[in-house]
Amino acid sequence: MAVLAAPISRETGWSQQWIYGALSLAILVSGMLAPLSGRIIARTGGRAMLAASGGILALGLTLVGLSHTLWLFLLAWTIIGVGMAMGLYDALFATLGTLYGGTARRAITSITLISGFCTTLVWPFCALLIAWLGWRHACFAYAALLLISVFPAYLYSLPAGGGQTSGAARHKMSGKQAAIPRDLFWLLCAIFTLASVVMTAVSVQLITLLQSQGYTLAAALAISTVLGPCQVASRVVDMAFRRGHPVWTTLFSVGLVALGLVMLALFPQLALIGMLLYGAGNGLRAIVRGTLPLALVKPEEYAIIAGRMARPALIGQALTPLIGGWIFQHFGAQATLLLLCVLALLNVLLTLVLKSRMSPARAS
Repeated sequence: MAVLAAPISRETGWSQQWIYGALSLAILVSGMLAPLSGRIIARTGGRAMLAASGGILALGLTLVGLSHTLWLFLLAWTIIGVGMAMGLYDALFATLGTLYGGTARRAITSITLISGFCTTLVWPFCALLIAWLGWRHACFAYAALLLISVFPAYLYSLPAGGGQTSGAARHKMSGKQAAIPRDLFWLLCAIFTLASVVMTAVSVQLITLLQSQGYTLAAALAISTVLGPCQVASRVVDMAFRRGHPVWTTLFSVGLVALGLVMLALFPQLALIGMLLYGAGNGLRAIVRGTLPLALVKPEEYAIIAGRMARPALIGQALTPLIGGWIFQHFGAQATLLLLCVLALLNVLLTLVLKSRMSPARAS
């Protein structure tokens, strides 16, 4: 959407608020469906659903390319939201955890390492397609790529079956006896949601926040480019220390994010260093989403728990651009940045509370 929004707005006359609102709608739909995806993965192993996600996303993108009215455009992104619930990080990590248990951590880390190059590769490729074919045919091209790549890739790489959660186990997790203590579950939800909110707000407003600190547009763009390499570098480091408990990775993640944002707010002349730290912490965030719950629950319970945890984080991610934009408009850049610092520091506190409440066996 970062590349598509401008050409869509120029041709259709729709405001970018509506265009980006369609993306928020997709994320919201994805969050509402995340628990259902978790239950399906627990029953079936997830292979078929992940493979089918390519077709659903392709259908949504095809409708985006055919959209000449706003209502069809919003419907298309609703369908894309369904595909996101079926095939993005949360569903993939839940499938790997269900199939491979504790040994899935290496695969999860490797996948996040590869996906760290996503914007570096996909944004220029998308811009090239738009310049060559126009934005509508670029959507059709992406849809075709999804159909010919995602479906066969999942069928080839993942084993059939694998669902391990019985009806009795699902009933147990839906009742009073949860797979993990209720306080740990809600602490994890809060930590993941705050991390998603901060990440989304920074992604949307970083350039403006840097400009408010006295940087030119060119300088702000240059500083923002360090985030991708830092995210990848932090994931490489995590691979070297993967034997440690994920709660330590979580603490490093939220701590680096908070330190980077505080440095940007209090010492704007050190913004580059602040963004290096923030980028490293945010890079670990994607790993933590998959590995921390996996260390706390049994593999057959993981998909259901991961699906439930994904819902508040995705809803928060969907609402952040709207709420963050309102705060920025009414209170200014500095107040927005200070609020992000408070949220990031709160996440450090919650992570410390989580570690203190975990049993020694769980935290080692």
